[in-house]
Amino acid sequence: MRDPADFPSGENISKIAHAIDVEGSAVPAQDFVQFSTPVTLVLLAVFYGGTFLLTLLIGRRDENVDAYMVSTQRVGFGFSAASMTATWVWAASFYASAISGYQYGLSGPVHYGLWGALMILFIYPFGRRFRSLAPHAHTLGEIMHARHGSSSQLILAVSNLLGSGISLMVNFTAAGALVSVLSPLSFVHGVLIAGAGVLAYTLWSGFRASVYTDFAQVSAMMLVAAAVIPIILFQAGGPAALAARLPELTAEQLDPLSGTAFLEQGAPFLVAVLAYAIGNQTIAQRLFAVRPDRIKSTFVTATIGYGSIVIGLGMLGLMALLIGVQPVGGDPNNIVPQMASSYLPAVFVALFFILVIASLSSTADSDLSALSAIVMTDVYGKNLARGRANPRTMLLLGRITMIVATVIGVLFASLNLNILVMLVFVGALWGAIVFPVIVSCYWKRVTNAAFTWSVVCALAVFTVARFEWVPLTGITALGLETIAAVGGGVVLGLMAFGFFGARVGAGVGTVAALVLIPLCAGFLRDHVVLLSSLLAYGVSTIVCVAISLASRNEFDFALIGQRVRRFQEEQSTTGAAPGRTP
Repeated sequence: MRDPADFPSGENISKIAHAIDVEGSAVPAQDFVQFSTPVTLVLLAVFYGGTFLLTLLIGRRDENVDAYMVSTQRVGFGFSAASMTATWVWAASFYASAISGYQYGLSGPVHYGLWGALMILFIYPFGRRFRSLAPHAHTLGEIMHARHGSSSQLILAVSNLLGSGISLMVNFTAAGALVSVLSPLSFVHGVLIAGAGVLAYTLWSGFRASVYTDFAQVSAMMLVAAAVIPIILFQAGGPAALAARLPELTAEQLDPLSGTAFLEQGAPFLVAVLAYAIGNQTIAQRLFAVRPDRIKSTFVTATIGYGSIVIGLGMLGLMALLIGVQPVGGDPNNIVPQMASSYLPAVFVALFFILVIASLSSTADSDLSALSAIVMTDVYGKNLARGRANPRTMLLLGRITMIVATVIGVLFASLNLNILVMLVFVGALWGAIVFPVIVSCYWKRVTNAAFTWSVVCALAVFTVARFEWVPLTGITALGLETIAAVGGGVVLGLMAFGFFGARVGAGVGTVAALVLIPLCAGFLRDHVVLLSSLLAYGVSTIVCVAISLASRNEFDFALIGQRVRRFQEEQSTTGAAPGRTP
């Protein structure tokens, strides 16, 4: 999912991945290749109709509630890797990576694609820990419920409901924008078609439908990207012609490891996607579904797949920069459709259209599956049902959730709202929960109070800093910069911890924080997005550790596996009659 921290000047990104002006009117048609209405409808019907037919192969009348949320929990390597890649690559990735190339030159796509790819790789060591503690888990919140209780679980549930809901709205917005730019149909028509299409193939089989269709969607994405990018390259003059224009770029744009690009985009993006990797249910759901012995290979393959697709598409922005393309209406979101419509034959513009539709649909169906799992497990299964969850009721709630979420997503996307503020808060909440979630699965002394208060305090401090409710000057700014430096150490320490163990992680984190404190003093206040994002990590870590150290309780991790079970098994042990699916 695209986070506002990806762009330091977040206020410039008031629209996510679409090419319409602030009033909602379409970009002038003469600037883009446009399909006729019948052709557009046929393309959409072929894609969504074909996807729906695929799901009929897995549908069955008596659905298993656990399979609806996490399939068999033994999904193979191919489907798992494809699904993870498809979920991580969404419509906004195309636009954002290209904008990065257009703005920062050589380093733009690298910083955007590399850090996003590495964060996929980063998840797997912690993922193996989550799976070992709770082999039958459906959500990460379910593990936190077994570890701490309801408040910690509900924090994760609320953050994911907001995050996946906003992501759903963003992808429907991208669909509406693409349709409005490349066809006579309106923005609202595109939103409605995407919403109905995604819901149609996801509703009945849930997560299994998402995984099954992801395989086809990511295969299409990779094939089309592999064909489209070289064609645009040669139509724009070829490698030699573009290379001859490299001297026209600035020194920063020529530097593949630009410090400016790292500070303004790479570092905020790294911090943001780390939070997304740990906090988002769409990722956790795939983690809980894959075969335990295929977790590493799945995430390594998804890392390579994501990096290849996104960095490759980012090169469209670099090409546009070298050619001297001026975005229509001054909106950088128009770069991708401009390059596609200007340099591709009509057939390949149609393939590009399908490419973007596939990318947004693969993420949208993941969001619907995630939202249904959260309501089924975290809201009903572990709270409302109080240990006596009825599978039939759970399936009904899951499907109702998908329908309601789609309607809400379509309505808000149709309003073409500025969603930056909501994205900022969701990103902050995920950043605030990263350390408490991870440490809760390793350290016996972490308490429910430590988890809850660390998140609350981190979110409060983030908000104050992000919106500059206090002057970022003098001793106040210095104090915030110091805590943010601790947050930077936490990020690096967690990465080292995942791959090399607790001692190395603690050492790297401590050394990094000590090194960063003098470097950040007087500096981070000029980079508010990065400052506030790191504050979420720093504050949550300090508060969580302090409260945990004050406690002498030690938790038995074996209890998590005993408390987290398959709901269908729980139904059998209670002796209640299994219900037929609604």
